[in-house]
Amino acid sequence: MSNTRRSHLPHLRPTAAVALGFLAVILSGATVLASPWGTAAGRSTPLVDALFTATSAVSLTGLVTVDTASHWSTLGQVTILLLIQIGGLGFMTLASLLGLLLAGRLGLRRRLGATAEGRGIDLGDVVWVIRATIAFSLIVEATIACVLAVRFHTAYEYSWGRAAWEGTFHSVSGFNNAGFALYSDNVMGFALDAWILLPLAFALIIGGIGFPVLLEAVRRTRAVIGGGAVRRWSLTARFTFVGTVVLGLAGTALVGLGEWDGALAQAGGGTGSGDGPGAGVRLLNAFFAGVSPRTAGFNALDYADFHPSTLLGTDLLMFIGGGSGGTAGGVKITTAAVLVAAVVAETRGDNSVAVHGRAISGDVVRQALVILTGSVTLVFGSTMAILFLAPTFTTDQVAFEVISAFATVGLSTGITPDLPVAAKLLLAVLMFAGRVGPLALATALAARTRGRCFDYPEERPFIG
Repeated sequence: MSNTRRSHLPHLRPTAAVALGFLAVILSGATVLASPWGTAAGRSTPLVDALFTATSAVSLTGLVTVDTASHWSTLGQVTILLLIQIGGLGFMTLASLLGLLLAGRLGLRRRLGATAEGRGIDLGDVVWVIRATIAFSLIVEATIACVLAVRFHTAYEYSWGRAAWEGTFHSVSGFNNAGFALYSDNVMGFALDAWILLPLAFALIIGGIGFPVLLEAVRRTRAVIGGGAVRRWSLTARFTFVGTVVLGLAGTALVGLGEWDGALAQAGGGTGSGDGPGAGVRLLNAFFAGVSPRTAGFNALDYADFHPSTLLGTDLLMFIGGGSGGTAGGVKITTAAVLVAAVVAETRGDNSVAVHGRAISGDVVRQALVILTGSVTLVFGSTMAILFLAPTFTTDQVAFEVISAFATVGLSTGITPDLPVAAKLLLAVLMFAGRVGPLALATALAARTRGRCFDYPEERPFIG
């Protein structure tokens, strides 16, 4: 009878099951946040704001429609913290497993063969990856939390209890690239404090690189120290490390050059270039603002004061995002790197795409193109829709907000709370789609094969 019952249950694809699982977490969190116990004032929160906040937390975005510091009670803030942690651990674990499976590093074929022979699947490697990912996340979060807690206690005279809570909250938010903060101005009040900004920057960079790439680096280091056989760097690791450094430097230069006498001159309460903060503080904040869009969402500067050209460059940083196996969002560094390699190969006239002595298959290039095209279409369409719903805002502001939502960054020019309900719901959908969509699409495309026993006649249409 049990077999009969199971046969009537709908069969869900793994990606659909994952999406439904995270949707259930969002709805559960929104229920708590909408209750009177979730707010500091003891009044129910409008459902759209509770749903928006829960979606932002689980998708590791950080966009808010109400002030995190003053609107939510301790229960509400703890709920947000738990949603961030569940979302971060869930997505990092899934990305790590799927990435290793697609790369063939979990012996998938051998295990599937064992299943066909009735011997079952050995899930030892899978369990190890899950445990290692969770342990890695908790160790990094605990380390950053301790550093922040000590700083809060010694420099700001917080009690040890409050220092530990705020250190933990911001550490989890930073490592998971969520960008939620327990202050109404995010972390602008710490623009002069390197002991706050640099640990947060370290947390978001490590979280954005991801466990699989860091694990490869650790194993390679051990092999070098131990004198064992050293494997080549994978293209994923090369792309992620090089892309993280290049984009971090580019972001720092973008903000430094574009805002030296602008937003940077107002860091920490400065009023202008003449009596503003010194060069060291400006460089610190340029660095923090350069790495945060990928995709932490913390801001020590007011993005409403940014020049349109700086906002446009930040749009690009947000859209690219971070590593494929981490907590960052965007289309991912590897996707951008594959497309750049394809452009270089086509420019040179090469008949295949190759990087560092390794060929990249046409299937991977096409998958990257599909993800890029779908993402651009979704961002462009959503920007047009919100401009129609909220015509009082500029295209710069709306595009920034849309890309921030889709890339699950959380940076804002301050217009999100003032958007109409329909626009807020659209941003919530974008946050969910931006977090689940690229991973699900990449996995589905990589796992899908369609054989054809014939080829069509070739024709070359005009290009350009």
